Amino acid sequence: MRVRFFAFAAVAALGIFSMLPGQKAIVRGQGQETLAWAPVPNTPTGWTAPNKPIWKLKDILAEHSGQPNWTQTVVSDNLLHADYISMAPGGKTPRRFHPDNVTWWIVQDGQIRFTIEGQEPFLASKGWLVQVPYRNIYSMETVGDKPSLRLEVMVANATTMFPADETPTPIPGMSYIKVNTRNAAKGKYDAVTKPYLDFNTYITEGRFSNTPFVKDVRAFANIIRGRQAERDIPADNGHLHEVSGEFWMILEGQIEYKIAGIPTFVADQGDIVYAPKQTFHRAHFAGTGPSTRLAMNGYPDMLHNYQPNAELQATPGR
Repeated sequence: MRVRFFAFAAVAALGIFSMLPGQKAIVRGQGQETLAWAPVPNTPTGWTAPNKPIWKLKDILAEHSGQPNWTQTVVSDNLLHADYISMAPGGKTPRRFHPDNVTWWIVQDGQIRFTIEGQEPFLASKGWLVQVPYRNIYSMETVGDKPSLRLEVMVANATTMFPADETPTPIPGMSYIKVNTRNAAKGKYDAVTKPYLDFNTYITEGRFSNTPFVKDVRAFANIIRGRQAERDIPADNGHLHEVSGEFWMILEGQIEYKIAGIPTFVADQGDIVYAPKQTFHRAHFAGTGPSTRLAMNGYPDMLHNYQPNAELQATPGR
């Protein structure tokens, strides 16, 4: 009998399962389990465009075939916003900064030279994760003879500002005015908040663990790497979050997803998967080798709500 990770059950039929209003959940942490009533909508939250269960990278690339410069929004909710962005060879962003929020990128293809205030410029290629804390000025430039491709993630409704000696990027319906920021403090790098992480080195070192990359009061990005386990609980439906949707970029291999209301599916490297808030979801390592996902949401210590163990243990066929 195969058994996999997590402990959760919901109503299942023909490979599709759904939420129940007022679902009793179990809160796990610090070795404790506490039963609580978790509110969920009578009508499932569902997906609102551009959000959808999965954006297949191969389909995005096909849609923009032949275009060196393009942007495809893949996530946009009340907490986070994410775009796949292609930038032509020699393309360069203006020097800019974000006044109150961290921004981060995952390089999917090509090479990008990052120039970040207070750091030596560095060249990032596929597998590199890069972040810039608030108020630090930065720019990006595609290096080499092919376009670069990156996933750019920002806090929802975050704004972009430009140094006074730079030319701002026009925004329809908006004007720029000159302001004095009065030497405002800037976000700093520390033991967790590092300028970059080369995931290729992560693989070479054979690391299998959860590693936070972005840990901010308004944003969280966590590397989760492992192998397929020889365990399977058919009623294992994962968990839900009350206040934040969650999305993932597949960094390596394949990940199997089970999300309330739709059939189970497998995501490949570069794909983007999204689960709305208050929606049961479960991710399993799939394929024959190591698999890695970068889990992203709006809070660094977001509550995970699981089904009570008693209900799971009573599930026939376990």
